[in-house]
Amino acid sequence: MTTYAHSTSLVPADTLAVFVTQAEDGTWITPLSGDLDAAVVDGIGRLSFEPGVDARVVMPAPASSEFQSIAVVSVPRDSGTIDPFRYAAGTAARGLKGTLALLFPTASADDTAQVLEGAALSAIPAFTRKTSAPATGVTTITVIGKHKPDIASVAERVDAVRAVRDLVTEVPNILSPAELASRVVAGVKGTSVTATVLDERKLAAGRFGGILGIGAGSSRPPRMVVLRHKPRGAKLHVALVGKGITFDTGGLSMKPPASMVGMKYDMTGAATVYAVIRAAARLNFPIAVTAYLCIAENMPSGTAIRPNDVITIRGGKTVEVTNTDAEGRVVLADGLVAASEENPDVIIDIATLTGSARSALGNRIAGVMGDIDIATKLSYAAADSGDEVWHMPLPQYLRPVLASDVADIANSKVGNTAAGMLLGGIFLKEFVGQRADGSTIPWAHLDIAGPANNPSGPYGYTPKGATGTMVRTLIQFLYDLSHTPKK
Repeated sequence: MTTYAHSTSLVPADTLAVFVTQAEDGTWITPLSGDLDAAVVDGIGRLSFEPGVDARVVMPAPASSEFQSIAVVSVPRDSGTIDPFRYAAGTAARGLKGTLALLFPTASADDTAQVLEGAALSAIPAFTRKTSAPATGVTTITVIGKHKPDIASVAERVDAVRAVRDLVTEVPNILSPAELASRVVAGVKGTSVTATVLDERKLAAGRFGGILGIGAGSSRPPRMVVLRHKPRGAKLHVALVGKGITFDTGGLSMKPPASMVGMKYDMTGAATVYAVIRAAARLNFPIAVTAYLCIAENMPSGTAIRPNDVITIRGGKTVEVTNTDAEGRVVLADGLVAASEENPDVIIDIATLTGSARSALGNRIAGVMGDIDIATKLSYAAADSGDEVWHMPLPQYLRPVLASDVADIANSKVGNTAAGMLLGGIFLKEFVGQRADGSTIPWAHLDIAGPANNPSGPYGYTPKGATGTMVRTLIQFLYDLSHTPKK
């Protein structure tokens, strides 16, 4: 377990990470002085260091110093990264071992927190089931500067990301719907969060036809977990709904083999809302939060739902399942209805929903859809957290694409390749409830199919594999909402 600290002066460490910048005349500027500064400038020259995104050089420290090595990083002003300090600190810490001290020219406590958070995110050990013991990574991170960060908040945000990465990376033969539910319940023990687990019998009694329908093909039955953080005096209530498909074969509309590998990641949304509500409770946010984890395993079998089957979502709306591989929106429909029944101030759902999101926005940007005000607030929170989002439209003229001859709505249009991400949002919008005055509950949908999993090499503080994207954004969103006077 990595520990975090702050110091106003240099402290002994195995590695000192230094942020450098290049002046217009080509000289290197560091926040160091004396022998250390000379060693860095000399090392940059000898090693032909070129500034850039993810550029790092590690050099021996002077024998007279209290460090064994110095890691030098730089992010140019035109790099396109929205959080250069956090990003550069992540680059600096990646792959290091032992104790680490970071000296960056920060101008505020928020800047210092970004440095600490970036290094801490990069130092999260990768989950593994290899029998050989993993090498010990960074054990202590000390951020140096006169501005002291909120270490407790940084630690909680990082721990929330770690919880998601670990759950998502767990292997699917172990992480069944019941096992995921059990781990979530265990994870909130000792906090103010209460947990309710609905097994297949309770789901049937509650008429959660979407979750039951998608989980019908698996020998491992589905679950819904409802988590509640209800601080006394809370004036706002946010509902979070997460897609929790522990493995997605596509059902009878089976995926090809190459597309099926990695489908253990399809429960990232559920893992995210669990980690976020736990963080909100541990950080004592004065806002009520309810999380709905819609958990099922999408498998083909003699009991699986078929294309053209009609299922009834909680609340009575019927869905013709034309594509069993468009299953995430079906389980989320149950969660959105259940959330709407409590009339919260905001509903946000998050899911690895569509391959179209990756096609449209790539592997680093999440799509946000829905209410303009909520989407804007999420965008600001993402900018503060270093996540990238793009606000996508939900044009109502797309709704007829999901028309069905035998049900209220179809879950997809087989053969249609246009606007797949938007059609997912259009479908989900149908299940967001209304208030007594007839207005729709403010709602936003996050499609994280692209950034939830990094298929290539690490960058900044983002590892290969499960990323924990949008966890810190949602924590920041709840913080912003709970610390802003209600209009």
